Amino acid sequence: MDSPTHRRAGKKIHIKTFGCQMNVYDTDKIIALMQKSHAMEPTDNMTEANLIVFNTCSVREKAEEKFFSELGRAHELKQDRPDVVIAVGGCVASQEGEALLTRAPYVDVVFGPQTLHRLPDMMQQQHLKQQSQVDISFPEIEKFDNLPPVRAEGPTAFVSIMEGCSKYCSFCVVPYTRGEEFSRPSQAILDEINELSQQGVREVTLLGQNVNAYLELRDDGNDVDFAELLESICQLPYIERVRYTTSHPLEVTSRLAEAHARLPKLSSQIHLPLQSGSDRILTAMKRGYSATQYLDKIRMLRQARPDLSLTSDFIVGFPGETDEDFEATLHLIDQIGFDGGYAFMYSPRPGTPAANLPDDVPLEVKRARVQTLLAKSDGLARGISEAMVGTVQRILVDGHARRDSLELRGRTDNNRVVNFPGESSLIGRFIDVRITATATYTLRAEVFNVA
Repeated sequence: MDSPTHRRAGKKIHIKTFGCQMNVYDTDKIIALMQKSHAMEPTDNMTEANLIVFNTCSVREKAEEKFFSELGRAHELKQDRPDVVIAVGGCVASQEGEALLTRAPYVDVVFGPQTLHRLPDMMQQQHLKQQSQVDISFPEIEKFDNLPPVRAEGPTAFVSIMEGCSKYCSFCVVPYTRGEEFSRPSQAILDEINELSQQGVREVTLLGQNVNAYLELRDDGNDVDFAELLESICQLPYIERVRYTTSHPLEVTSRLAEAHARLPKLSSQIHLPLQSGSDRILTAMKRGYSATQYLDKIRMLRQARPDLSLTSDFIVGFPGETDEDFEATLHLIDQIGFDGGYAFMYSPRPGTPAANLPDDVPLEVKRARVQTLLAKSDGLARGISEAMVGTVQRILVDGHARRDSLELRGRTDNNRVVNFPGESSLIGRFIDVRITATATYTLRAEVFNVA
């Protein structure tokens, strides 16, 4: 849409992003979309924005509460400046739809994760009709066909390869807000990554709700699974490291393990949500595997890649979780030796099967369990960091250190942030560094080899 109406210069967009990395990826696309259609530039200051977008998350109750609090701020702003457009996207928008307008009639546009590309047209319709617009449909691949060309901002980039989820865990809203699993054509993915590499990208992170469920169904029967896609990406000449997130244990196959064994460009770090170490709770969660089956997957992966680093997600206080169930989770964490993890207190999500169960674990018990689990997880991660001191690690230098602009920053293969003194000319290059010390969440290093 390049009409004069869309080309009013000097306008600004403010986006508040909640939730997962997929939402961060979508936010970048929304900004690029509005730059192209309306010549809008991003601003961190909501009060100077012409368009305020909330890219929402409904997976956790806390994120949803924060969104509605921020939405109230935008309403106050709109009362003083009625021309400000308020748009709500993401999973809350998908879940609420028209009902969101009942709660917040001042919202102008409501769009889902699969209809973000329609935002410029929806804004135009809202302006012409002076009526709020809602589109939370699931047109699937259309979204990717209608987004602006990719633009790299630094040596790393995220690439969405599939969306949606067909697992229907009892606690999760994602299948209802993002739809069933669908995969992008492999050639479109390869073309996007190749274009990014021409712009200086050296490391890509593949994104999906269940990224390792990727499957391109071809008319000739030569389907492309996740392992084959990884192999094709690793063959691209300028891409030197490949990561992916988030995985589902059910989709960890022998072919994926073999890919980790034979593809040196594939990162040795995997994020594989466990959620619980109790078989009884896993069954209630409808995760589709037992603790033993999860452990078997880990053993298969580590046999293929002995240096594999694992992080995970855990939900504590799921309905009916006893002290014994929680202890089973702690025991499995010890067995596996996770290199960090994220723990969340269970909160019922409207529309999910688990929401019909009594939320019977007291809040103070949930809080105590979260703290216990994080202390254990952090302790394991700290031990791994300390063992890295003195070792030489290959990192991609991706910019300046956040707390000291005179230093540089990069990430190790196992996804540790490393800060070190060095010249800006190293940004965008893979170099070897020697780890000299550990900090709370990062490592310290010195340059070892830049060849």
